[in-house]
Amino acid sequence: MPLNKPTLRPDLEIIANYISPRARVLDVGCGSGDLLDELSAHKHVDARGIEIDGANVSAAVARGLSVVQGDADTDLSAYPDASFDHAILSQTLQTARRPDRVLDELLRIGRTAFVSFPNFAYWRVRWSLMWGGRMPVTAALPVSWYETQDIHHLTIDDFRAFVAARGIVVEEAWFLAGSRRCSAVQANLLAEHAVFLLRR
Repeated sequence: MPLNKPTLRPDLEIIANYISPRARVLDVGCGSGDLLDELSAHKHVDARGIEIDGANVSAAVARGLSVVQGDADTDLSAYPDASFDHAILSQTLQTARRPDRVLDELLRIGRTAFVSFPNFAYWRVRWSLMWGGRMPVTAALPVSWYETQDIHHLTIDDFRAFVAARGIVVEEAWFLAGSRRCSAVQANLLAEHAVFLLRR
């Protein structure tokens, strides 16, 4: 009996569907390389990755992927300007020490940048804080406050204001509750995750 192919996380699936065949892609914070593997196999892209966790780097390299160990906060400056069609930062922005600088670097090295993150204004998060008085544990924020790598919790509205203040163009945005899409109008309340496609 054939094994079922693992499915991508919903935000990664959106990104994978958007990227054109044979594009040049850098996935920053690529984990064990699920997105890179998908893009290499089905879109034949020039796929590269950078990942801080050594075990994830080893797992990605064992899959035949071009992934190096590095830190988004310090190592993106080594890449030349416009060296990729797309730079991707999925579920990593909130872990960066200086997310503003990381975003500047993404938009310097990529013609466009995909950024996805958990929305801290999601209604379940608000409910947990309001009625329980404790930091939430949800599907998007799955560990307790003392275990999380997240150091900059942000909301969709925070991010919209952040990019607008910097003159960054939002080409497209997708808002997700699990794998379902949400309307942009109520995204700050109803979406667990957001995916933005950005350019200068």
